[in-house]
Amino acid sequence: QVHLAESGGGLVRPGDSLKLSCAASGVTKSSHVLGWFRQAPGKEREWLAAINYITASYADSVKGRFTISRDSAENTVYLQMSSLKPEDTAVYSCAAKSRRSGVYTLDDDYTYWGQGTQVTVSS
Repeated sequence: QVHLAESGGGLVRPGDSLKLSCAASGVTKSSHVLGWFRQAPGKEREWLAAINYITASYADSVKGRFTISRDSAENTVYLQMSSLKPEDTAVYSCAAKSRRSGVYTLDDDYTYWGQGTQVTVSS
C-alpha cells in the first residue's frame, strides 16, 4: 500500500528558499517514479519535477530554481525551492507511479497522491 504525505509548506517572502518533504511508504527507488506538482487557485495542476532510479527531470518553469532529490534510506523525496516568487504560491503535491524509469509529466500518469501542502509567497 502506497501512502504519500507532504510537509514543509508555509508562508515565505519573495526570494526565500523552502524545502518540501514527501514521506513515501510502500515505495522503492527501483520500482517507483516520484513527482512533484502544484496547483494555484483557478489554475490547472502543473508538473514541476520527477525523479526515477537514475535521473531527475524538471519543468522549464522551475529549472534552475527547484531541485528534486530522494533519500532512499528514509523513503523520502524532497523539493528544494529557491528564489521563490509570488507566482509560486500554490498547493504542492507529490505523486508516485509504479514504474522504474521514464519521465512522466501528466497528473494522469500518476496513481498515488499525497494530500498537498500549501506554499504562500508574499511580502
